[in-house]
Amino acid sequence: MLGLVSAAVLLGMSEWFTASAAGPDLQLRWGLTVGQVGWLTTVVQLGFVAGTAVAAVFNLADVLPSRWYFAGSALAAAAANATLLLVPGFELGLVARFATGFFLAGVYPPGMKMIATWFRSARGFAIGTVVGALTVGKATPYLLKAIGGPGVSAVVLGASLAGCVASVLVLTAYRDGPYPFGRRPFSWSQVLDVLRHRPTMLATGGYLGHMWELYAMWATVSVYFTHFFAARPGSSMLGGFHAAELVAFGVIASGGVGAVMAGVWADQWGRERTTIWMMALSGSCALLMGWVLTLSAWVVVPLALVWGFTIVADSAQFSACVTEVAPRHAIGTALTLQTSLGFALSAVSVQNTVWLAEASGWRLAYGILAVGPVLGMAAMARLRAERRSAGTT
Repeated sequence: MLGLVSAAVLLGMSEWFTASAAGPDLQLRWGLTVGQVGWLTTVVQLGFVAGTAVAAVFNLADVLPSRWYFAGSALAAAAANATLLLVPGFELGLVARFATGFFLAGVYPPGMKMIATWFRSARGFAIGTVVGALTVGKATPYLLKAIGGPGVSAVVLGASLAGCVASVLVLTAYRDGPYPFGRRPFSWSQVLDVLRHRPTMLATGGYLGHMWELYAMWATVSVYFTHFFAARPGSSMLGGFHAAELVAFGVIASGGVGAVMAGVWADQWGRERTTIWMMALSGSCALLMGWVLTLSAWVVVPLALVWGFTIVADSAQFSACVTEVAPRHAIGTALTLQTSLGFALSAVSVQNTVWLAEASGWRLAYGILAVGPVLGMAAMARLRAERRSAGTT
């Protein structure tokens, strides 16, 4: 089941960065600016925020059977993604991308809840594996660009086909595990129950600090290394590969390994302690990256790989914390609300980082990202103290 859910989440979320992979083609086709190409990815996050907000308000993850909710959402997202090939220009392209993100809200949060029904003592490892698979999937468009991958039609249709496969996999093969959370009737009070529950909100606070940093780095790391290699004539190609995209793929994909390993560490040493250490390391990398542009690639690339490893390693553990501390009748709503708030913040962070990098350079743009981990560490330290005093860890 862990393999099934991981594969389904990877395939189902593969539409997220299709506009990034097909960006140059769409830029030529529609006459877009660099900023408009960026919005084709940012608007997916906004759609995801809207979808998770609707799901949280209406308790969809707790009211609907997970199997049907996931499968229907994956299929709808695949259809919305495919319409990118039918729309005539940028404005309707934004609508298609927004709809894709909206329906993907029914894939990722329910996927975490689904796998949590199969694991208790090793829940950190399990959810970490799901997030790791998702991370590698999101890195794949950069690999396609690095090797001179297929054009817009193949990328978009391939991602939509993957979403359809994810839908079929879950619909035909998934079943809840021995630790189900149970279905609950709709109630407006579930959202209020989550918002008033201090441990859940502390875990969400840690997640918000993490998300302030994560997507801003993911969205700009290719641009950062484009600037880095542009200052070194003759190094922009590595054995026929485009160096910036190849490094970006490695940096993001390294987080897949980090998510799995951190899941093991969290199960052994505690979720709060693991997230605090990972945020301390990733925040330190954020502070350093803007200052090393003039150094050798043998210094900068390994530092970026460490950042990629640590920046997402803790991601699954915030969700695992929620499954452990949130009110049992509102687990799905709590996960969905946490995700919604995190992605809303990340949309702001992405645009802020892009603007600062262009206006003031990478030192300030990446340095400000370290604020998130600092605040996230404070929230998780407080959660750790409260759980210890309550005897729940």
